[in-house]
Amino acid sequence: MSEKIVTIFGTSRTAPGEEVFDLAYELGRLCAQTGFTIANGGYAGTMLAAAKGAKQAGGKTIGVTCRAFNRGGPNEFVSEEIETANLTERVEKLIIIGDGYVVLPGGTGTLLELADIWERTNKGFINPPKPIILLTGFFRPLVDIIATEDERSSNFITIAATAKETVEILKEKI
Repeated sequence: MSEKIVTIFGTSRTAPGEEVFDLAYELGRLCAQTGFTIANGGYAGTMLAAAKGAKQAGGKTIGVTCRAFNRGGPNEFVSEEIETANLTERVEKLIIIGDGYVVLPGGTGTLLELADIWERTNKGFINPPKPIILLTGFFRPLVDIIATEDERSSNFITIAATAKETVEILKEKI
């Protein structure tokens, strides 16, 4: 089996002990134990949590960073850094390298990432489609609203309640 990469999107504004941070850590750990490499934005919050979980489980982590943010290097749990010039290039790289996508709760950056991968899939630019899993129901209201305009689009989204359920879906679909 060739290396399978799970791209994880989520908020940078969460800290250890918070529910979303702990969920991202568990997701990273379970992905690594399954043999998946994880990729994310490489900085703080869910990115750090997932990378830490994966790294501590012996997995490989890829951080796709962005020079435009002027944040310096990736967090200490990133095995491989891919540096990009701007946000558009960063999101594009995270989408291209992913064999499947997991979206955790987040703000406008996470929404941008979800919208990009969802639209590429919906329009057939990613064919065959790759799994897009929303971990928790955080973005469910958005999916429901969009489905009122484009019912077919919701066929590309799976909602999972737990990190374990998410990894089971990924194992089946990628």
